[in-house]
Amino acid sequence: MTTDSVSAGDDPHRLLSDVRALAGRVRRDQRLTWVALLVLAAATFVAVPFDWLFMKVQCDGDGCSFARRGMLYYWPPALLLAYTAIAVSYVRAARARGLGARVLPYAITGAATAVVLTAAYTAAAAYFPSHPPFGGGPMPFWWIVLDRLIAPWGLIGLALLVLARLERNVALLLFTLGYLALVLLVLPTTDGMGLPEWVIPSFMSGADTQLRLSMTSPQLVTGTVLLAGGIGFSQARRRQR
Repeated sequence: MTTDSVSAGDDPHRLLSDVRALAGRVRRDQRLTWVALLVLAAATFVAVPFDWLFMKVQCDGDGCSFARRGMLYYWPPALLLAYTAIAVSYVRAARARGLGARVLPYAITGAATAVVLTAAYTAAAAYFPSHPPFGGGPMPFWWIVLDRLIAPWGLIGLALLVLARLERNVALLLFTLGYLALVLLVLPTTDGMGLPEWVIPSFMSGADTQLRLSMTSPQLVTGTVLLAGGIGFSQARRRQR
């Protein structure tokens, strides 16, 4: 970005218009939306092997039960590292232009989501096995949505809403609303997504393996959406230059 001089002449309205236009250019030039989305996509993809390897599965004649230990082992430190990397990227880009970066609220939100995730999963692991919600019966949809919201993928969406506000980025806001609708209302991120039998190799046909696959699929979809968003915002940024 270059520094432009503004000549007001005798027209204060023109001065105000020029200042607003320059401020808009500064905000657009500071946006690293694509960096945030690509970092979060990478964190989501790396989570898959952790979830697979550290998932505790027990199967018997009545079905299978599971505990996703990898979620607790991986996501809290991963979120902290991801938001730190994003914040550092914003600060470095701003300093390279001699500007300040309003990324601190986003970094704080990211850190808060890691704390919420840790507390929620620790409490659930300690309480729900002996006190199943709703007496072990069918769960209402609002409870399912809440469960998905405090999962890592829902918390990522909440932090992206904060980033959209800081950047005054309507495109990111629309993307985030669509992303949240996907992970909260469509994808079964917390209870798994069954796959057609024809896509499962014979050596992965066991109940234990199929359960792990069902948990992997929503994560791959979520990571792909974040990756596609990062690529799309990167291409849009290049076209604006």
